[in-house]
Amino acid sequence: MGLFDRLKQRLNRTREALSDSISGIFRGGRAIDKELLQDLEDALYTADLGPLASQLVAEIERRHKRGELKDEEGVRACLREQLLGRLDPGGEPQLAPEGPTVFLIVGVNGSGKTTSIAKIAHHYTQQGKKVLLGAGDTFRAAAADQLEIWAQRNGADIVRQQKDGADPAAVAFDSVQAGVARGSDIILIDTAGRLHTQSNLMEELVKVRRVITKVLPDAPHHTLLVLDGTNGQNAIQQARLFTQAVEVSGTVVAKLDGTARGGAVFAIQEDLGLPIHFVGTGEGLADLEIFDPSPFVDAIVGSPAPSQS
Repeated sequence: MGLFDRLKQRLNRTREALSDSISGIFRGGRAIDKELLQDLEDALYTADLGPLASQLVAEIERRHKRGELKDEEGVRACLREQLLGRLDPGGEPQLAPEGPTVFLIVGVNGSGKTTSIAKIAHHYTQQGKKVLLGAGDTFRAAAADQLEIWAQRNGADIVRQQKDGADPAAVAFDSVQAGVARGSDIILIDTAGRLHTQSNLMEELVKVRRVITKVLPDAPHHTLLVLDGTNGQNAIQQARLFTQAVEVSGTVVAKLDGTARGGAVFAIQEDLGLPIHFVGTGEGLADLEIFDPSPFVDAIVGSPAPSQS
């Protein structure tokens, strides 16, 4: 199964809200008029595109008035072009030319952060990279145990404290130090994700970043924010809280499964300007894709329904 087919399968909720709705809007050969454009804007909002919906419809209306598009196929092509233009290619994060590449992974608890770390670890071990995991989420009960299980499944090293509540910055420091000493290629550091103590959490993340530089001055090379794809527009507010505290370099959109509202991906880039590097498309270790805008947009926008003869 190719990336397009996997994304099409996983994004069925967004596709139903958008692609299938477009087919319904044009059913019976409806002409493009004010009423149809309003129905289209409603469908775009339902797909969780947020304020971007009105911008997209305004451009469709402008092109229609100029005679550039006249039917469902033209509307889909216009949507595809506009949506693609709003997505950064993202791509695989660039690795450090020498020594280990350090990833700091941040995000709220429940966002799919720990599972995403496991999938990223799998992604790199499959490339023959030596991976080390740092269990820096020391406040959540059993978080380190969960990460250790994933490390074993991936054949990766792990640095952890045996008791909950240890200093996360100390774990991060030890992880980078151990990664350098053991010749690791990739170091993935988990962090706490409690938002009910927001200011303390954010201060802790700043401290973690600071101590990492004491081992490797140019680390962390990437700070990836994991966002729950099922949260739609709510993910944006979460993202703002983290980007205010630490220098986030990119995002991982987790849980892009059958319940996901994939339209929020556009809002993430529109509001935050952050590239999306990976998307999680299922429960398995291999269910992680390097983000590619083209099949993602195609899976959402779809094609016109075949005509009935």
